[in-house]
Order: sequence, then C-alpha cells, then structure tokens
Amino acid sequence: MLARARGARTIVEFGTSFGISTLYLAAALRDGGGGQLITTELEPTKAARARANLERGGLADLVEVRVGDALETLRAVPEAIDFVYLDGAKALYQPVLELLEPRLGKNALVAADNVGMSEAAAFLTYVEQAGSGYLACSLPLGDGLAIVLRTG
Repeated sequence: MLARARGARTIVEFGTSFGISTLYLAAALRDGGGGQLITTELEPTKAARARANLERGGLADLVEVRVGDALETLRAVPEAIDFVYLDGAKALYQPVLELLEPRLGKNALVAADNVGMSEAAAFLTYVEQAGSGYLACSLPLGDGLAIVLRTG
C-alpha cells in the first residue's frame, strides 16, 4: 500500500528472507506500470527460495535478488530510490539507511519493521532527531512499524 501510494518506481528491500514482502513490493511495482526492486539477503538458501517464489508469482522480471552482506550488496543502487523496506538485522537499519541516503529521492518513504525491538533503537533515534531530514511515525503493530518520510 505504501509503495503504491508513493508511486514507487525504484524500491530497495533489506532482508528478503523467503520473499513474501518482496512479492507484495514487486506487485506494487507491476500495478504501477513497472519499475525495479533490489532486495538483499544474507542467507543463500533463503535467497534461492525467494527467487523461486518470485518466479511462481510471475514477478521475477521486476526483482534483482542480491546475496551477501547488505552493507556491500547495496553499495551500488540506482539514483532516486522512492521506497525502502527494512526487515533484516535490526542493528543494521541505521547503517543501511545511511548507505542509501545519498540516493533517496525527495519524499522517499522508508518502512521499518520490528522497530520496537531494542536492536532498532539507534535507527529510531536517528530518524526522529530534529534536523535529521526525516519525519517519522512509529505504529504499535506487532513489534512496531516505523513509517519515515525523507524531507531533506
């Protein structure tokens, strides 16, 4: 819903796992006329399952699955990222966001899952601080969901 509302054409996902959220994000791209989703997963067997799920879902053509450490696999991404979904190792949310920041388009949206976990505290502090260039809202869904708008 968020990717569709934003009219996202370029999406980056941190934490593919088996590709369930990846399927939804790719479907949002398809419904919006196309685009590119770059997703990264540390575990090769999970990435292989995600690729198979994307093939079965008919969405593999929109997705590039990268395997390895996200701080390496996400170094080269397109300009003007519209939407970021963070659902990997919570302690890496802030470093991953900082890595992607130079490529975030104005009004890019970031959704971060499980931000109620202590490992995500640095991320929340970072996006919620005055002058950060973000507007952030945390919702009490599951272990917490943060919706963040890039303003600067």
